[in-house]
Amino acid sequence: MRSFDPEVLKQIYIPPKDAHKPQNGAVMLIGGSQLFHAASLWSLTIISRIVDMTFYSSVDANNEIVQKEKEAFRNGIIVPRDKIDSYINDADVVLIGPGLPRAEGLEEGDDDTKEITERYLKKYPEKKWVVDGGSLQVVEPENIPNSAIITPHQKEFELLKSRTKNEELKMKMESAKIPEQAKLFAEEYNCVVLLKGEKDYVCSPNDAVEISGGNSGMTKGGTGDVLAGLVASLYAKNEAFLSASAASYINKKAGESLFERVGYYFNASDLADEIPKVMKEVIVR
Repeated sequence: MRSFDPEVLKQIYIPPKDAHKPQNGAVMLIGGSQLFHAASLWSLTIISRIVDMTFYSSVDANNEIVQKEKEAFRNGIIVPRDKIDSYINDADVVLIGPGLPRAEGLEEGDDDTKEITERYLKKYPEKKWVVDGGSLQVVEPENIPNSAIITPHQKEFELLKSRTKNEELKMKMESAKIPEQAKLFAEEYNCVVLLKGEKDYVCSPNDAVEISGGNSGMTKGGTGDVLAGLVASLYAKNEAFLSASAASYINKKAGESLFERVGYYFNASDLADEIPKVMKEVIVR
């Protein structure tokens, strides 16, 4: 598997001087729960810094938190769960999963993660989807839309593999190394897999790259939610494979930049703040 070439970052969309809202992208984020407040908020933070419009739908408690922060969230709309359909149509990309709970973690006021995930994936298969977090832990692989980007860590990928109904695929993956497993999965389900780890592997049906870098400070909770938000933001105006691989690279570079200043002692919020600085260095031209 080849290494990521930073030269491809030259292909990333940059807002033209005469751009107007929402020409530079709109992302719908469906996530959060009574227990996991912060997860979807980390995704939200990075999305609202990159695209023109962010539509955010969470449980009431999270919606209220964001509403209080409205002054810092000028270009977004808080969407009640029963109004999601109205805004999905206006979004370039839908990110689903950050902070959505596992079945055993459901509390009063939460949605059933499997139900809400598969309902919208099936209803809007033509949309550009990024599937992350809680949604990845429950979704049936056969329900992943074509051209979706999925962002599993190793345990989530193991769950996805265990749920595939394709026994031949299961056998092939059992005898393959991890990067090849991700490639086989991408080919079977016509999606892009961003498999997160010490090294990230990004695989599409037609291509695959390995992204090295980062550091142990990026194992902290929430850094994956930041990455999911970055993936979705880039996917709004770029194709899927480029979006996923560029996001992985930028995310790791942001972690390295933080390490130079504070060592391992940074969190997901620090990472979200650092990403725009790195993007200016590696993309803006």
